[in-house]
Amino acid sequence: MSNLSPVIKSIQDIMRQDSGVDGDAQRISQLTWLLFLKVFDSLEEELELTRDAYKSPIPESMRWRNWAANPEGMTGDELQDFVNTELFVTLKNLAADPVRNPRGYVVRGVFEDAYNYMKSGQLLRQVINKLNTIDFNRQSERHQFNDLYEKILKDLQSAGNAGEFYTPRAVTQFMVDMVNPQLGETVLDPATGTGGFLVCAIEHLRKQVKTTEDDTVLQQSIRGVEKKPLPHMLCVTNLLLHGVEVPSSVVHDNTLRRPLREFTQADRVDVVLTNPPFGGIEEPGIEQGYPADVRTKETADLFLVLIKHILKVNGRAALVLPDGTLFGEGVKTRIKEQLLAECNLHTIVRLPNGVFAPYTGIKTNLLFFTKGQPTQHVWYYEHPYPEGAKSYNKTKPIRIEEFDAEKAWWGSATDGFAARVENERAWKVGIDQIKAANYNLDQKNPHAVDAVSHDPEVLLADYARLQAEAQTLRDQLKAILAESLSGARA
Repeated sequence: MSNLSPVIKSIQDIMRQDSGVDGDAQRISQLTWLLFLKVFDSLEEELELTRDAYKSPIPESMRWRNWAANPEGMTGDELQDFVNTELFVTLKNLAADPVRNPRGYVVRGVFEDAYNYMKSGQLLRQVINKLNTIDFNRQSERHQFNDLYEKILKDLQSAGNAGEFYTPRAVTQFMVDMVNPQLGETVLDPATGTGGFLVCAIEHLRKQVKTTEDDTVLQQSIRGVEKKPLPHMLCVTNLLLHGVEVPSSVVHDNTLRRPLREFTQADRVDVVLTNPPFGGIEEPGIEQGYPADVRTKETADLFLVLIKHILKVNGRAALVLPDGTLFGEGVKTRIKEQLLAECNLHTIVRLPNGVFAPYTGIKTNLLFFTKGQPTQHVWYYEHPYPEGAKSYNKTKPIRIEEFDAEKAWWGSATDGFAARVENERAWKVGIDQIKAANYNLDQKNPHAVDAVSHDPEVLLADYARLQAEAQTLRDQLKAILAESLSGARA
């Protein structure tokens, strides 16, 4: 098959005819559990060839090949009854734990909150038959499907709140490149979403794999947690497509629910890469698991506390945070004070508006820090729009090539980024200045032409200043005129 896009489009068109599927998010959810079972079955075919006595965790009658693969198989009410009363019930209740039966644990985790939205067994059979035209055991199609899968994830951006789970690929790629995970290091995304950071990290680490032992190390180095069922399902399928045989270390849970004191040395990681949900409020009681001086219900703030805590000494983190975290006060001030005391917040990349459009127009920042040394100064880099552009949008998103200037400027952590120099986009702010500003990290670019502010208080202050300047000029003119008049009389 030369192009998979028409297949996915035709599947979505079939689903639109079904009265049970309402909107993009449900269509994507329906497509994903079907895709998961198809991909899982294809990967099991490989394992049956390469592993002696391989046994599937899925009961024989529930395996894709035995109920879905035959185009003349079950359809109509028979198919609908099988999916709702047998398939889902069995997979949701698989007796599986992450150690003894990790593959079964993955399947149960995916189906825990999955749902068959389709009401028509005939339409469901049509969708299944379309999916069966894709051969996931052909390397070319799997590679092509990875690209297509990225497009499916991007569709989430316009699917209401589901957009929160998608970070533009260029942003995840840049963050992974700069943090530079090494084989043997553990990489965690505590708010995994659809798995963009983990997939980027896997691709980065795979370039370092030389032996089968290396590949085993890679398989064990990825960890993730996702709270909501749809992105968790998308993430696990995404990881399977990217060669993670048993993505059992990506769990369906809320990272923040676990009290901070319960994280042991074994839970600590070398690298954290994440885009925690911002603007969210956690359910009552979650904050009780955090120290009293940094207790808050705001999701992004709690994640910042967690990440600082869970990193090993010399561990590295890169995360996306909104402007509000940078200039926020109260609990936010205490969190930033502790972060700067315990970690070297060496770089903040300031992104322009629209990077996360249409999900949010909030301005965002990429924070990079290393645990174990206090911050002496913070480097800022203001990322510009590409030439000729005034914003980003769905058809013209941010691209990885735009980060070439940052990459060229970045330098090396081993020498404390000594090679960095200030320019019109980059500037350095010392810790004393940040402390004097009460830990306000929203430090403006001193090289930039002052932007016009629309804040009423700022405008009134400017108006008053201009009025005072005008009055001074009038007084000076009066004095000059009076003096020249008196001179003329004389």
